[in-house]
Amino acid sequence: MRAILAVLLENEAGALSRVVGLFAQRNYNIETLTVAPTEDHTLSRLTLTTSGDQDRITQIIKHLDRLVEVVSVINLCAEEHVERELLLVKVRAVGDARQEVKRSADVFRGQIVDVTSDTYTVQLVGPSQKLDAFISAIGDNGEEATILEVVRSGVSGMGRGNRVLSA
Repeated sequence: MRAILAVLLENEAGALSRVVGLFAQRNYNIETLTVAPTEDHTLSRLTLTTSGDQDRITQIIKHLDRLVEVVSVINLCAEEHVERELLLVKVRAVGDARQEVKRSADVFRGQIVDVTSDTYTVQLVGPSQKLDAFISAIGDNGEEATILEVVRSGVSGMGRGNRVLSA
């Protein structure tokens, strides 16, 4: 089971390392991690994805709640939510594969943000499954299209409607 945890924590030195250390100590895996300050300069919002059964996710949330720097934590997957991730992928494409990469970018509503004589850099935003499907589609283009480099931002998300993460 996949979980997207939104954590509001104090914006101070060492807070992030204590969260990451908690995962390392208990042998939990962090699949993606994003963190940035909020509109309140004393707080940061951390969004991480992890996986495990329901008991493991519950334990992770309890452990996070015990950290002094953590103000609140919610599992976005427990209810309706919006999630997005940014992908940049550099593709070497020659011949007919150039048109195929452009078509794939259009189908997935991506943008070509850089072009050279033999490469495209495509930007794509969406849920992780969409980005995975795009990478798979590009990788299946044969020998004329080769993925050179992939950069992903990690998942950012928030609850739908009136559901908010607050202090």
